[in-house]
Amino acid sequence: MSLHAAAADLLASWRPPTHEQESLRQAYLSFLAARTDACARSCAPGHLTASAVVLDHDGSNVLLTLHPRVGRWLQLGGHCEPDDESLNAAAAREAAEESGIAGLRFAPEPVHLDVHPITCSLGVPTRHLDVRFVAWAPVGAQPVCSDESDDLRWWPVDALPEGSEDLVPLMAAVRAAHRTVGAVG
Repeated sequence: MSLHAAAADLLASWRPPTHEQESLRQAYLSFLAARTDACARSCAPGHLTASAVVLDHDGSNVLLTLHPRVGRWLQLGGHCEPDDESLNAAAAREAAEESGIAGLRFAPEPVHLDVHPITCSLGVPTRHLDVRFVAWAPVGAQPVCSDESDDLRWWPVDALPEGSEDLVPLMAAVRAAHRTVGAVG
């Protein structure tokens, strides 16, 4: 199955917790139906990306990266690659690359969707249609900052760094999912 087909299947079966998220899910599905290149970073009108909210083993801290291009603390994630078999796999690859943490455990379904304008590797304004997952790190996991980050650190889930107000809806969705799913494993 192609990444495009896997993304469409995942989003078709996911039931978002809010009307706003359902509206975004429908928009993503329409975009996927209209664009066979919707998962490729070369798709100039926009493209699906995958990210991971990495929690420590008990869910009390979240790992954030200080993104060098945007200059803000964000969850880990990025563009889908041609070898990614699913959005889950893309999020897992990105999280492992950017955190240096092996053995992350992922919830199988997305936790949140977000569309944001950006000038990414295309060098022109576009938008990322981000599909966000939750992952839990093994006990005692120590992140290693990659060259894709200016800094990488754990933050208390209820005390995010200044300037990260746009993460509030995402973290609310994560807390709701964490109560439902719990720390896997």
